[in-house]
Amino acid sequence: MKNRSVLAQLVSGMLLAVVTLALTACGQRIYYYTQYQYAGRAVPPSGILQRVLVGYTSNGTSGGLQILDGLRDIRMNVQDTIMQFNITGYSGGQPGLILNFPEQTSGYVLSASDGTLAAINYAKETSSGTVASFGSNAPSAAASPDGSRFMGASEAAGIVTVSATGASVGPGTYSLNLPNVYKVAMNRGNSVLLAMVRNSNTLYRIIKIPASNVPTFPPGYVDCEPLNLPVYCVVPVAGTYDRPTDAYFSADGNTVYILNCGPECGGTRASVTALNVSAITVDNIPAVNPLSVGAPSPMETLPVANPIPIPGGVTVAQSDGARLYLAGQSLFSLGSNGALGSTPRADGLFTGYATAVDLTTFAVSNPVSISDGTHTRLLLADDNTLWAGSSQCANGERQAQGMNYNCLTRISIAAGGLSAQVIPNVTPGGVATLPYPNSNGDQYYYGSLTGICWIQNYHKVYTAYGGQIHAFNTADGSEINNTYITIQGTALDVAYMDALTNAAN
Repeated sequence: MKNRSVLAQLVSGMLLAVVTLALTACGQRIYYYTQYQYAGRAVPPSGILQRVLVGYTSNGTSGGLQILDGLRDIRMNVQDTIMQFNITGYSGGQPGLILNFPEQTSGYVLSASDGTLAAINYAKETSSGTVASFGSNAPSAAASPDGSRFMGASEAAGIVTVSATGASVGPGTYSLNLPNVYKVAMNRGNSVLLAMVRNSNTLYRIIKIPASNVPTFPPGYVDCEPLNLPVYCVVPVAGTYDRPTDAYFSADGNTVYILNCGPECGGTRASVTALNVSAITVDNIPAVNPLSVGAPSPMETLPVANPIPIPGGVTVAQSDGARLYLAGQSLFSLGSNGALGSTPRADGLFTGYATAVDLTTFAVSNPVSISDGTHTRLLLADDNTLWAGSSQCANGERQAQGMNYNCLTRISIAAGGLSAQVIPNVTPGGVATLPYPNSNGDQYYYGSLTGICWIQNYHKVYTAYGGQIHAFNTADGSEINNTYITIQGTALDVAYMDALTNAAN
């Protein structure tokens, strides 16, 4: 009986220990979520709900896609049992452009080294492989959110490639000749396909020839493919342009703003040309040569001149619905009255400016000084802020004058006007240095900014800055400790996979 009592006590103790361990384990659960998240999104395999996707390269020929926890600012799980999370099945060499569609829980990544565009499934955190190929060193690509049409530019080959699936968009891959093409743009509705050519004042668009019109060629066409039975053609767009370098589509889908780079790209005058989207859709076939005298113009009628002059320069745009924000460079200096002067600087160096255009009156604000360099990123974020990113900032007026010449600017967009601060806030040779220098050890300059994303409602932005990941608080521009979000390799682009809408990035 005594032995039975001891045995019973032993068994009871073991059961108590098991229950205790189970309860303790439950008490240590860190990730909490319901079965489905925002918009019915399933919990991903990583278990991370605020994911930042990073495109990186190891040596220029091999690279990958890594996932960071944008809420906790770590690259591993909180238990330190998984050291990093990756998109499986992806192997691009230089994934430098992420086309982010969180509403569709998908994205597409362009690898510049081989020109491949790969599809990424956000729910499964996998890649299904290449969906289109644009040739090596492809500088630009665009995709429709539903994945029915892709387009890309190959500047070296002088080709615009359109790859489509489905009967309504002309299934197949078509390579259209357009010498020196380097930029393509597509609206979210997949109804406007634009192409821009380096050192040119002409804007081009892609049109789809109805089967009933084959083999008719549209007036003024540059190329049609296939030549014997054309499906897609390149035609010029009537209007006034000065080195068009990009396009920004309004939220309502009715207007596209063509960004005329002007002097920064070897032209005459920086400006924005507003076009009516319905006049340049892919199914709108021109009846006359768009460049002929008297040809119908898609330019909108505005209460001001169209194109709208932008003295501060423009290469990138963003809008909150009330104002169109622009960033670019100019050869002119700010005067005491807040406006730009009329005489170019004697040293011939450009400097960066941000400008706002009121979308009711189309009045243009005085510009504010921002980072120098070629501006390719402009992003709205929490705390009424706008973030501008550029590359090659050490070649401008700021560096020549011994000012902070880093490539990221935090811009306050309060109703009273714009104000800006280059981030991080350091002065070359000063006491304050960069909080988290990159591997080159430079204490005052991070390098070019090639990617930025907004972690919505968490008051932070993530960047690919000088080839490494740096994150910043939107409230004051201070940098978040990046010890646990740095990656192995050179970071090229970032995207917030779990944004609420496609328009967030």
